[in-house]
Amino acid sequence: MDCIFCKIGKSEIPAHKVYEDKYCFAFLDIKPHAKGHTVVIPKKHAVTLFDLDDTSAKELLLGVKKVMTILQKKLSPDGFNVGWNQGSEAGQVVPHLHIHIMPRYIGDGGGSMHSIIKNPGELGVEEVAKKFK
Repeated sequence: MDCIFCKIGKSEIPAHKVYEDKYCFAFLDIKPHAKGHTVVIPKKHAVTLFDLDDTSAKELLLGVKKVMTILQKKLSPDGFNVGWNQGSEAGQVVPHLHIHIMPRYIGDGGGSMHSIIKNPGELGVEEVAKKFK
């Protein structure tokens, strides 16, 4: 596989490792948006969460929790934003699932997840809710 994140996960490309286990690899983002901005990847190649088997998905989220604990102990942030971009329309650039952990600090000027997009679409919440019945 010629995927840059697969190569990082196999230590073929150097990275500032924060955490590693059988299922995931976490490293500092080379273009951080916050002090301690960390990326967690599954070692098994998957472009999106839909491509990951359930065991690997569960272990990836447990890895995220472990990384957040490490970041809390080492950097003492005041909070975290955690998430991923799935698909190019959502901003995914590297075609390998990766979860961003962004430590947050009082006065850092960042926003909440609600600041990513503010376009609820043409249907009201009641109409959208009907699609789930």
